[in-house]
Amino acid sequence: MNAPTAPLHLLPEVQQRDVPAALIDALKARFGEQCSTALVVREQHGRDESSFQVPPPAAVVFAQSTADVADAVRLASQFEVPVIPFGVGSSLEGHLLAVQGGISLDVSRMNQVLSVNAEDLTVTVQPGITRKQLNEEIKSTGLFFPIDPGADATIGGMTATRASGTNAVRYGTMRENVLALEVVTASGEVIRTGTRAKKSSAGYDLTRLMVGSEGTLGVITEITVRLYPLPEAVSAAICSFPSIEAAVRTTIQTIQLGVPIARVELIDHNTVRMVNQYSKLSLREEPMLLMEFHGSPTSVKEQAETVQEIASEFGGNAFEWASTPEERTRLWTARHNAYFAAVQSRPGCKAISTDTCVPISRLADCLLDSVTETDASGIPYFLVGHVGDGNFHFGYLINPDDADERAKAEELNHKLVTRALQLGGTCTGEHGVGLHKMGFLLDETGAGAVDMMRTIKRALDPKNILNPGKIFAL
Repeated sequence: MNAPTAPLHLLPEVQQRDVPAALIDALKARFGEQCSTALVVREQHGRDESSFQVPPPAAVVFAQSTADVADAVRLASQFEVPVIPFGVGSSLEGHLLAVQGGISLDVSRMNQVLSVNAEDLTVTVQPGITRKQLNEEIKSTGLFFPIDPGADATIGGMTATRASGTNAVRYGTMRENVLALEVVTASGEVIRTGTRAKKSSAGYDLTRLMVGSEGTLGVITEITVRLYPLPEAVSAAICSFPSIEAAVRTTIQTIQLGVPIARVELIDHNTVRMVNQYSKLSLREEPMLLMEFHGSPTSVKEQAETVQEIASEFGGNAFEWASTPEERTRLWTARHNAYFAAVQSRPGCKAISTDTCVPISRLADCLLDSVTETDASGIPYFLVGHVGDGNFHFGYLINPDDADERAKAEELNHKLVTRALQLGGTCTGEHGVGLHKMGFLLDETGAGAVDMMRTIKRALDPKNILNPGKIFAL
């Protein structure tokens, strides 16, 4: 395998490029108060939810329009200085870190809904709008945007990392739901990819090339995404199980039977305990599935009865319904707060998060062996999973100053990814590669595929200024 596990190699390679004073002067002349070199602002834009520590960018530019983005990129290109797009800082794999220095380009002020086309089930937005803001803006239309990665991430960031989340088992990922983009290229040119049409065979699929490119090929400034009608009926349920295997087997059989379940999330007993303490709940501290059903009242009832019958075959018990919006919100808020609950359970810790995804038929094989390894390691952890997709996450809770703990956690991650790849899976189901999974990408795709990616990168970004040092090394 190519992913290093020795402690000396667990930190990202930092190769700071010079940021000339002339560039800072030019940015301040163009942007005025929209350009900041204050240390506190730079530090805020020089970290994400990963455990990496990297020097902050030299300056932060707050873009308010596509023209702002284009001008900032043109100036950076002129001086061959890196540009790192920034949304809300919720990424987990070091995507936002200025490993080669440069400027952070904050698009959070570009947060408008530009057009809603309810008849066509599409909406066009700026990249800085968050998923919650978007759904609040369009709620009067009877439509919603279903992609839910947990964090209130920006639509631009979700597009850049090809995010998915709890609803993906029914509604897909950002890959399936982005129709068109406006992108600023490395030279500062503004291009458009795709249309609002549901399909096209016109040339290379540049939209899909940009979705998941993590800011390394262009800066996304507009996104057109699919919307869906709000379901007529929604029902949520929780079910506890005697073991993780029983919960996983229930999930596998549910998916293989074709039950159109909207959400099915696994939470292990460690995480239930942490969530109970953090969210002041009294859930049974056993492995648990948290499920949601969408459709007509009749179809929702049929789906739920089918899943309840399957669960009972595997020892599922304490099947509890959350039929009111308030009850559903309470349960899903607790699920989305699992990360924060876990981090709070060990004050001062950092979570090293895994992100493997395997074919649904191999989920039990991958997950159960990994649980056994992690239990034996002694490292505190939490486990959650979008198991309807075969995607799950361990969060190893380490002391960031303890090199031995970090090395042990990375070794566990290494073994997990190795196992997932051997079972036909991937090193990252939704978080993206960033810094943390660069070695694993080579293992997964092979040298030829990574060389093709490098060729594309060099062709579209010859000066290597767009979020350099991420996904793969040049």
